[in-house]
Amino acid sequence: MKIRLRVTTDGEPYEVTTVFPNVIEWERKFKRQVSDLARGIGYEDMAFFAWAASKTAGITVPAVFDDFVKRVRDIEVLDDEPTNPTQEEHSTMG
Repeated sequence: MKIRLRVTTDGEPYEVTTVFPNVIEWERKFKRQVSDLARGIGYEDMAFFAWAASKTAGITVPAVFDDFVKRVRDIEVLDDEPTNPTQEEHSTMG
């Protein structure tokens, strides 16, 4: 599962994408399964994914998650694909 996020902290906004180990780290910390996210994703979930993905991407973030949270101004989930893509209509003209 990959989640692409735009993170705004004290500095310039940046984008990160979660990788498999980030999701495992989240499951271990919060004692939840990734399937729980089907009901919705909370701010703490987004912040944790942003923190973990930032570390993985080599972006300098505080070592302690709560210190990272204090610096966050906004996190946005980015989605390139429409939620309900429409099927292409076929022309009946010959």
